[in-house]
Amino acid sequence: MNAIDWRVFPDADDLVPALADALVAAAQVAVDARGVFHLVLAGGSTPRALYRALAERGAGDARWWIWYGDERCLPADHAERNSVMAEAAWLAGSRIPADNRRPIPAERGASAAATVYAERLAGVPEFDVALLGMGEDGHTASLFPGHAWGDAAGSPDALAVDGAPKPPPARVSLSAARLNRSARVWFVVTGGNKRHAVRCWASGDVLPVGTIHGRVDTAAWLDAAAWPADD
Repeated sequence: MNAIDWRVFPDADDLVPALADALVAAAQVAVDARGVFHLVLAGGSTPRALYRALAERGAGDARWWIWYGDERCLPADHAERNSVMAEAAWLAGSRIPADNRRPIPAERGASAAATVYAERLAGVPEFDVALLGMGEDGHTASLFPGHAWGDAAGSPDALAVDGAPKPPPARVSLSAARLNRSARVWFVVTGGNKRHAVRCWASGDVLPVGTIHGRVDTAAWLDAAAWPADD
């Protein structure tokens, strides 16, 4: 199991460009090696800023494939969908073909959408980079404390989530088992409200976020407000 590389920046304005540059570099490595780059996207305000930075860099082309770590069971065009945010901030204006952008069809309902997404992922190699966030309770994607995380061998690639503690209660999430088949897992965590969860995570408490590790590296990209070094 790889140790976590804690990368702490003064604020999100410093974090975002560094992460955008690292992501573009990782994509080039993957394309040079295999001719393709598989990327998992996260939702949230800092990822939105990242996607805008990628748009400014003209990132992405026909060799990039886009997946999602989780999605809310809302209409396909709902503003609170992760895919809608990513499309508006970056993807719609990018050179990544529409067929390469694979949103979770969560508008079908959690169970049906999880089945469909798992089928779409069948035969897809390991993700090159999985971008993930973390909530105040230590959840990541839509893997919540007290819920199944799909971390056992043989778990499906996608899980139906019912009764999520954050609205909406119905969601779809990649499983921990599928996320652990990523070359790189990069968590993006900002804000003082995340500090306690980061402390628990760094201390080894049993949290969903702590079950996910990349095969090559696992990094937490943090701003100073989220880092508990001074506590």
